[in-house]
Parts: sequence; C-alpha cells; structure tokens
Amino acid sequence: MDRTFTLTEALLIAGAAVLLTLLIHGWWAARKASPKRPEPSAGARAEPQLDAEGHPVAQVSKLDSVMDALSAGDSVFTGFQHADTLPMVVHKARPPRRPSLRLDALIDVIATLHLEAPTTGEAALAHLPPTRRAGSKPFAIEGLNTESGEWELPLAGERYGEFQAGLQLANRSGALTEIEFSEWVHKIQAFADGVGAMADFPDMREAVARGRELDQFASQHDAQLSVELRAKGAAWTLGFLTQAAGKQGLVHGGLPGRLVLPAAEEGEPPLLALQFDARAALADEGELQALRAVTLVFDVPQTPEALEPFAALQEVARRLSRDLEAEVVDGDGQPLGPHGFAAIYEDLARLYRQLVSRDLAAGSPAARRLFS
Repeated sequence: MDRTFTLTEALLIAGAAVLLTLLIHGWWAARKASPKRPEPSAGARAEPQLDAEGHPVAQVSKLDSVMDALSAGDSVFTGFQHADTLPMVVHKARPPRRPSLRLDALIDVIATLHLEAPTTGEAALAHLPPTRRAGSKPFAIEGLNTESGEWELPLAGERYGEFQAGLQLANRSGALTEIEFSEWVHKIQAFADGVGAMADFPDMREAVARGRELDQFASQHDAQLSVELRAKGAAWTLGFLTQAAGKQGLVHGGLPGRLVLPAAEEGEPPLLALQFDARAALADEGELQALRAVTLVFDVPQTPEALEPFAALQEVARRLSRDLEAEVVDGDGQPLGPHGFAAIYEDLARLYRQLVSRDLAAGSPAARRLFS
C-alpha cells in the first residue's frame, strides 16, 4: 500500500536537504580558503628511468631544465633581445712578475714590504696578524715566491723575496676611514718588524679620498633586482611553497626564510634567491604558518651577466606564479608583464655598461669584493 507523506514529514525532509547542502558548501569554502599544502607524493624517491635496452636514462637537473626553457624561449616574458653589446676589453701583455690574484689596485690600497734577503714561509706565517680585517675592511698579505715569481698567500716550505699588503678601499659597509687605515698600518708594521722588512705605506689622506670616491660610485650602482609574487586566493604553507620552488631547482639557502637557485659552479654565489617571512621557517608548527607573498631576487653586481640572471628570474617567476596561483608585481605592487620586464631590462643593461666602464663587470672578482 502506498504511503502518503504528511506535511510535517515533507517539511522535515526538505529542511534536512537544505541543511546538508549548506554543510557541503561550508566545507568546500573552508577547504578552498585554507593554506595550500604540498602533495603527498612530493617526498617519494624517484626511481631511475631505463631506456628500451635497459640502460639508465640520464637525469636533468632543475637548473638545467630552467636554462633549457630559457634557450627555447619558453616564457611569456622573453619577447625581447639584448639590444646592447658590451665593449671588448683589451688586456695588456702580462709582465714577467705576475700580478696578484687577490689584490687589485682598483679597489685596494697597497703597501710594499721590502726584504734585504729572502725569508721562509714559516717565518711569515708565524708573524701574520690574528685577524685579516681593519674595522669593517678586509686586508691580505702576500709574498712573492722566489721560485715561481707569483704572488701568493704565505705557505710553509716556500721562500719569499718581497711582501705586499692590500686593504680594501670600500665595501657595502662604507668607505675606508682614517681609523681603519691606522689600524691596518699598525698590524702590517708589526708583521714587517717580525719578518725583517721595510714597509712603504701609501699616503693616508689619498687612500681615504680614493675610498670615498669608490664608495660613491658603488652606492650609485649597487642593485638587487627583485619581483614579488602575491597569492591571488588561498595562502600557502611553507611545505607547499618549498615543494613548488623545488620544482624550479630552488633549495634551502642556509638562512631562515631563504631558498636559492645554486650557480652551476660550486662555491659561486647563487643565481637567484627566493625570500619570505623567516618566522614561517622558525615556527614550531611551520607547516601551519600561512604565507601570502614571496620575493624573487638576484644580486646584480655579484652575478655575471653571461649567466642571464634576469632571464632566469623571469622564467622562474612565471613558473612559480602558475604553480602558486600568484600574481607577479613590482616594488609598487603593480602587475608585471612583458612590457614591464622589457623596461626593467633597459635600466639593467645601462647598469651593466656602467660597471664595465669602471672595470667592475658584474660577477668579476673585483665587483664581488666591492659589493660585499
């Protein structure tokens, strides 16, 4: 026999359906708004791939994949070419006495320490100052090897016919001061007395003036180029951000709140850095710390132009903006597209030319020391 629902029962059923719909909608909205978390499979070990004959297939590093994409033009931001060609630098023939690899008259003030007779590396090592800094400025002491004719840091078992000491004129801490110069003279004179050398120091006022001029140039041409990625919707957990950055080759940089894209050569400064709120990395419950913005940056004077760090920054920013569902903006919070990046590159190319004109090409040893 068919059962007829009463009005009360019908209303109860309709109310239950509405309540269930509201619960499902609320759960879905909360899930969309919660910080994004890494995929569970991210930590799984990748099994080696084999070709048709059973041989292992070579794996491609994350850095290589980014660089391959740059070469192939796989970027919405690489629709322009470098319009400027840097001038060729012509080097003079190397003199019989080879120049120092560590000291450079361009950024160092240098004192000469004359010996009446060659001395041993052991004697030099025994009288070296305990520290190689005068205030905030580094300095170095080198010996002229009697066998090789090269300047080198003193080594046991070698003999040296002359010494020289160089003090850096400027760095990111500022220009050389008279107090720092005097401290350097005191330390070098003690070393000279120990090895029996006659020290010939440059004029302090001239050295300090050179330091101020060099510091002024460095201050006007120092730059760290950066773009910001801001979440369009849900925030990210630290694990989700690390996973997305890892796909682009970025790894932990040794400091809280910093991931880096390492350079191809070991010991070189990183090509790019991804910076975020360090509190997320230091929190006990780091996975629960929500992040809504990160900054992608590279240090212009520290990074060789030949590595194309600006193109790498664009490519990594594009890929991260896709994976993080983020917007790429400039320092004023304005969205960045192909035209915006092209305008930035014009300023960057001008900066590269100015550094080269001063023999301080980006990424060169002298530039890295000055801008440190």
